[in-house]
Amino acid sequence: MRPLIPADVRARLARLQIASRLRPDGQGLGLHAGRGRGAGLEFAQYRAYGQGDEPRHIDWKLYARSDRHFVRDATRDTPLSVWLVIDCSASMAQADPERPEHARIDAAKILAAGIAERAVAQGDSVGLVTVGGAVTQGLPAAAGARHRDRLLLALAALQADGRDCARAVPPLLSARIAPDALVVVIGDGLDGALLDAGQQLAAARRDVRMIRLLTVGEARFPFTGSPCFVEPETGRARTLDADAARARFLERFGADRQAQLRQLATHGVRAVEQVLDEPADAALQRLFGARGAPR
Repeated sequence: MRPLIPADVRARLARLQIASRLRPDGQGLGLHAGRGRGAGLEFAQYRAYGQGDEPRHIDWKLYARSDRHFVRDATRDTPLSVWLVIDCSASMAQADPERPEHARIDAAKILAAGIAERAVAQGDSVGLVTVGGAVTQGLPAAAGARHRDRLLLALAALQADGRDCARAVPPLLSARIAPDALVVVIGDGLDGALLDAGQQLAAARRDVRMIRLLTVGEARFPFTGSPCFVEPETGRARTLDADAARARFLERFGADRQAQLRQLATHGVRAVEQVLDEPADAALQRLFGARGAPR
């Protein structure tokens, strides 16, 4: 099987850290400062010794100076729970005529695989849920190389063959994804049910990020003549005068995209766009790179 992540993309992702704006409260080894207190790696504060504290945590040097018992608190480095939510509705099979072998679903697989590899390398757990496909698939969040390999195989097998995200959204987004998790939704941004679910998750203390995948046709409308457009999920066809429609389409579609980004931001969801002719990791650099790092 051909690797999901091209070599040049893997090289660029080597130093990328998948991080959350929330502090995870898990157990185990990881790269993220957790919300727990007690013995740990990084000093947080001194506080008065109280009932339930272990005597071994008392700072005896401070006691010698103050004649009072204080406990030295530290933050623990804890693993992050990362969930990949991928839209597999029929519109994700759309590609540009200049590159028909690279559809939105293919770009989604590369992005998801990049997140999974980096998260596992950090000691984090990764889970997968698909929505809108003919078959709802998923893997529970887990860590380790064997789980990563299972997840990559599941990603490679994904197909954009469904028509309805709404029926698959409620069971997966409410029950499986624990508070403090990082949730990355990858899709075309055309399904309102999936967008609403992401906002609900953000309101319930999940760090939700969204990647909207755009074809070159959507982003720049390079068509000429009288092309026929077919709606992938209904089969409805429409022929347009491309030259006459270009300015109006770009204005209206651009306004809709900006309104969607603003609405998501209002609900605590950070969203970015990636056009299919951009580098395959462009959205990840925007979300988690130097400029996209959590603030």
